[in-house]
Amino acid sequence: MGVARDFIFFLSTKPAITNFIARKGMSLGFAQRFIPGETLDEVLAVAAQLNAQHRLVSLNHLGEHVSSEREANAAAENYKLMLEAINTHHLRGNISVKLTQLGLAFDRDLCRQLLEAIVERAAAFNNVVEVDMEESAYTEDTVNIVASLAQRWSNVGVALQAYLYRTERDLERLKSMGLKIRLVKGAYREPRSVAYQRKADVDENYRRLLDRLLQPPCRAAIATHDEKMLAEAQRLIGERRLAPEAYEFQMVYGIRRDLQDRLVEDGYALRIYLPFGRDWCPYFMRRLAERPANTWFVIKSLIRERAASPDGR
Repeated sequence: MGVARDFIFFLSTKPAITNFIARKGMSLGFAQRFIPGETLDEVLAVAAQLNAQHRLVSLNHLGEHVSSEREANAAAENYKLMLEAINTHHLRGNISVKLTQLGLAFDRDLCRQLLEAIVERAAAFNNVVEVDMEESAYTEDTVNIVASLAQRWSNVGVALQAYLYRTERDLERLKSMGLKIRLVKGAYREPRSVAYQRKADVDENYRRLLDRLLQPPCRAAIATHDEKMLAEAQRLIGERRLAPEAYEFQMVYGIRRDLQDRLVEDGYALRIYLPFGRDWCPYFMRRLAERPANTWFVIKSLIRERAASPDGR
């Protein structure tokens, strides 16, 4: 999907690079374009501001691929606290969860149990848990776990990635169960054996999946910053006269704020994905890879710091 994206993915595997970015990102301010904070209090304040601007939110505590049961349990408890905070502060928002944060990589049963406990807590607050989709190695387990919980709980949803060949099949299965489905293009580096490599092919598959997703009845989250995809979604919504509660648009904090403003001004429901936490660098690098022009925010910040330093270091 382009030399720039491949290069950024390559840099993301180099600890010397990612550690430097992690040290400098918040202090220089460039990470704050995409990461509203490192603590729950910080992200709650931003969430309240977005609510005041007629935007819904989805909170995601960054961190992936935990390696112990203790870490997985701690992550689950943290998400329960987030749900309580959303309720206490009367925020219009939900949470998004990555299953490798709950131990999927080493204990599928533990992961399912922890996710169900989070979904149960969310149900007590009349709230929803959206499950993020990660690398393709975890797609099958993620779909199966979410499908199994959906047999009991109606307040669980999942993201599906348009660049994977398998997604049309997953969409058909999960849509028939009445789940909320968030359609994204996909932000991980995947091999040709499982994913489309050309942007044009990903775009075409997104359009095809969007057409199916927005067939009523639906519970759709249209997650894109692509103006052409937004226009197509708006066309389908208008032609099919979908009820407002049948769909929402979703965008990532800090990206295409002009489009975010336009959607809200036009009266559409918009949810902003709000990632926060100290383990923000992998997420940050994926945002750069998704839209390499964002890299200039980083480069300009580093150049300004170097110019301001008395010894040039």
